[in-house]
Amino acid sequence: MLIVMHHGATERDIEQVKKTIASLGLKPVAIPGAERTAIGVIGNQGWVDDSAFREIRAIREIIHVTKPYKLVSRDFHPADTVVKLSRSVRIGGKSPFLTIAGPCAIEGREQLFKTARFLKSLGVPVLRGGAYKPRTSPHSFQGLREEGLDLLDEVRRAVGILVVTEVMSPEHVEAVAGKSDILQIGARNMQNYDLLNEVGRINKPVILKRGLSATVEEWLASAEYILLGGNREVILCERGIRTFETATRNTADLSVIPLVKAASHLPVIFDPSHATGKRSLVPPMSLAAVVVGAHGLLVEVHPSPETALSDGPQSLHFREFERLLAELRSLEKFVGKQGLQK
Repeated sequence: MLIVMHHGATERDIEQVKKTIASLGLKPVAIPGAERTAIGVIGNQGWVDDSAFREIRAIREIIHVTKPYKLVSRDFHPADTVVKLSRSVRIGGKSPFLTIAGPCAIEGREQLFKTARFLKSLGVPVLRGGAYKPRTSPHSFQGLREEGLDLLDEVRRAVGILVVTEVMSPEHVEAVAGKSDILQIGARNMQNYDLLNEVGRINKPVILKRGLSATVEEWLASAEYILLGGNREVILCERGIRTFETATRNTADLSVIPLVKAASHLPVIFDPSHATGKRSLVPPMSLAAVVVGAHGLLVEVHPSPETALSDGPQSLHFREFERLLAELRSLEKFVGKQGLQK
């Protein structure tokens, strides 16, 4: 439920509404606006009887929100959320388009440092690299795990680049958060609710990927778990969904980006590497993501994709990525000038 106050509502009026909400065993969330204040009601398991509020004259409107997510929605938070990754790097709202790049999996010190220094030279502020790798086959490379985390920690300090890596289980959250700047929850763990609750308690940005067959509502409901825990620094990531089509690894659902931007205030990025599974498709889909309004990209880049231990066919060579980055920056300027992004 969302309670909208009249323009002239006083602090005393707002406190009265908050106390009434609390008396029902629910939690009030104040949402200050430019013209008037709204108060969100969370903690209910179903319909909330609004009879206790009908005699409060300072209330302009009572809106019953039936979605399974509230804090994530624009009903509760109309303005865009801007996630601060560092003093100078932000994503969301009108912040510059953000490209995050790097290998699918951390394979060793040389590979990681070579990639980090290359990205740094191009002005890419965030390096991705998997320490823990959830794989379909137990025989596939599972990542360097704790050794990979140590390498990430080393490279971010030595090169001066932000790092993001996937966290797979609640018991790993503290360790991963201590050695990375951004945590990623992969598609297979989008509905790992214990994990969502745990990252909701930390003070680090989280990239939440859409599940393999998840609806938009399920995806946003998963983000709600994180925000409900107190962590508002959530970045949504579309990475393609599983359909009948086998020509590509997944089906890239770019239409979901403007759809989600209209429903939620959270930043939305696109992963063209997992969405297509084909190196040749990564550049055009990346450019398309700019046009539909994505706030950024998550791209796989490897010094030698042919010998990569994970996802080589969808990883870009250094020179391919350099060309793509130049095209992205030119297109972003054009789109911005034309006012195409909303």
